[in-house]
Amino acid sequence: MTSLGDFHAQDITGADVDLSAYDGQVVLVVNVASQCGHTPQYAGLQELYDAKVGDGFTVLGFPCDQFGHQEPGTEAEIAEFCETAYGVTFPMFGKVEVNGDGAHPLYQWLRTEAPGRDGEDIEWNFTKFLVDRDGQVLRRYFFRKQPADLVDDIEKALAG
Repeated sequence: MTSLGDFHAQDITGADVDLSAYDGQVVLVVNVASQCGHTPQYAGLQELYDAKVGDGFTVLGFPCDQFGHQEPGTEAEIAEFCETAYGVTFPMFGKVEVNGDGAHPLYQWLRTEAPGRDGEDIEWNFTKFLVDRDGQVLRRYFFRKQPADLVDDIEKALAG
């Protein structure tokens, strides 16, 4: 059975990260963008992270430039923006594609495990996937779903 921990990704600084480092945690995987109408969700994601990180929860942010060219910057520019505009301290990764032939393997898996309303493709920036402590996808959330609206599901996943 495939799980989150079976994947690797480059972090925002270019270092390879074995996602098995998050085994045993509840994880929210989000494709993010700095110039999107939903960019203010960074604040809510950071609030969730701050409130629940001590309980075994984390957020993993994956910048993506596939939707309206809303993440045009370099990884260094993205990191600076996230830190200065929203105080982001949760793990951020390098830019990835989430749809199409060039989609990162993690996103190929996430899309298959939790298809969206119109099939597997990610609809827009800030689509969220909740992953349980065993690395299995529990649910996909539409990009308009605010981070604060996920608290009950996150708490249920943390409770096991």
